[in-house]
Amino acid sequence: MSTEKLLQYRQRMRTELDRVLDFWLKYSHDTQYGGFFNCIGKDGKIYDDLKYVWLQGRQVWMYCRLYRTMERFHKPEILQAAKSGGAFLRSFARVSNSGSPWKCAFCLTRDGKALKVQRTIFSECFYVMAMDELARVTGDNDMQVEAAQMMDQLVHWVRVDSSGLGRPQLPGDTPVCSMAVPMMLLCLVQQLTEGRSGEQVDKYQEVGSWCVKQILQHLQRGGTAILESVSVEGKELPGCQGRLQNPGHALEAGWFLLQYGVKNGDQELQRTAVDKFMEVPFLTGWDTEHGGLFYFLDVDGYCPTQLEWSMKLWWPHCEALIAYLMAYSQYREPALLERFAQVYDYTFSHFSDAENGEWFGYLTQEGKVTLDFKGGPFKGFFHVPRSLYMCEKILDSILEK
Repeated sequence: MSTEKLLQYRQRMRTELDRVLDFWLKYSHDTQYGGFFNCIGKDGKIYDDLKYVWLQGRQVWMYCRLYRTMERFHKPEILQAAKSGGAFLRSFARVSNSGSPWKCAFCLTRDGKALKVQRTIFSECFYVMAMDELARVTGDNDMQVEAAQMMDQLVHWVRVDSSGLGRPQLPGDTPVCSMAVPMMLLCLVQQLTEGRSGEQVDKYQEVGSWCVKQILQHLQRGGTAILESVSVEGKELPGCQGRLQNPGHALEAGWFLLQYGVKNGDQELQRTAVDKFMEVPFLTGWDTEHGGLFYFLDVDGYCPTQLEWSMKLWWPHCEALIAYLMAYSQYREPALLERFAQVYDYTFSHFSDAENGEWFGYLTQEGKVTLDFKGGPFKGFFHVPRSLYMCEKILDSILEK
C-alpha cells in the first residue's frame, strides 16, 4: 500500500477526531452541576440528564490523554473540562452506604445522587483510569494515590473476595470467568505503569501476568474460538453462556495482549494476539453478505439469545481499527493492512455522521442506522475518540519509519 494512502488514512483520522471532540465540547458539559451529559441526540440535544459513571470516567480519561499527548489539544478548555469531570466523580461517584468505601454507582442523577449500582467492577475501573490520567496532567499526587488504592480494592474483589460487590451467593450460580474482567485489569495495569519505573511498575508485574494468563484461557477448541466466558478452571461452559462469542471484544483483547507483549518482549504472546485474538474472531465475525462485524455469535452456529446479536455496533469496529493497524505496525504484513482497510471502509461509510458530527452507534445487520443518538448509557466520549487517537499515533509512527 502506498505512502499516499497511509497519509490519507492519517488525515481522515485527524479530521474525524477533531470533529468528534468538538461535538462533545459543545454539547456535553454541564456548567451547572459539573460533569458531563451522556444522553445526547444526533444533533446535540440532551434527551436525558442522567449521568453514567463509566462514561464520566472515560470522558475525563480521554480529555486528559488528548491534552497530555497531542500538542493541538493542549488547550485550557480541555483541561478545565477534565478537572470538572474529575471533581464531579470524586464528589459523587462513590456510594457511601454500599458497605465499602470504594464501591461506585453506575448511574447518578444530574446533581450527583446515586441512582443505580452494578454488582461489577467496571465503574470503579473507569474511576481509576480517570484519576490516574488526571493526576498526570495536574500533578495532583492525591489523585494518583486514590487511583492506586482503588486498584488494590479491585484486585482484592477479583482475586480474593468478591463479597464487597454485593452479589448474593445463589445455590445454582456456578462461578465463571468473564473475559471482560482480566481485560479491564490488564488495561489498568498498562495505565498505572505507563512511563513509570521502580516500585510502581514492580507492584503490578504479577497482576499483569495473571491477567494475560486469564485472558488466554478464553482461547478454546484447539485455538479456533475465543469464548466470552469459561469456567474458573479455564474450561468451556455448557449452554448458551459457554458458546457465546463477541468478535469486537476478542479483537480488543488482541490489541491489549499485543501491546503488553511488545512492552515485555514476549514474542509468542505477540503472535498469539494477532493470529488467535484478531484473525480468528475477524474471520468468524465478519458479515460476508452485508459487511461489518456481528455483535454476538454462537460458536456452534445456533442463533444467539441476545436480541441485538446481528446488529453492527460502533465499538467493535473501533477496536478492529486499532487492532489491525497496531498489528501491521508491529509485523508489516500486507494482509494485516488489508484487514484494516476493510474495516476502515465499512466504518467510515456507515457510522460517521457528516452532517452533525460524531458517529452513530447502532446499525441494523444491513448497515442502516436504527438508533440515531450520539450518546447514551453505554456510548460516550471514549471508543470513537480512542480509536481515532490511537490510529493517528500509530500512523505517525509508521510514516516516520
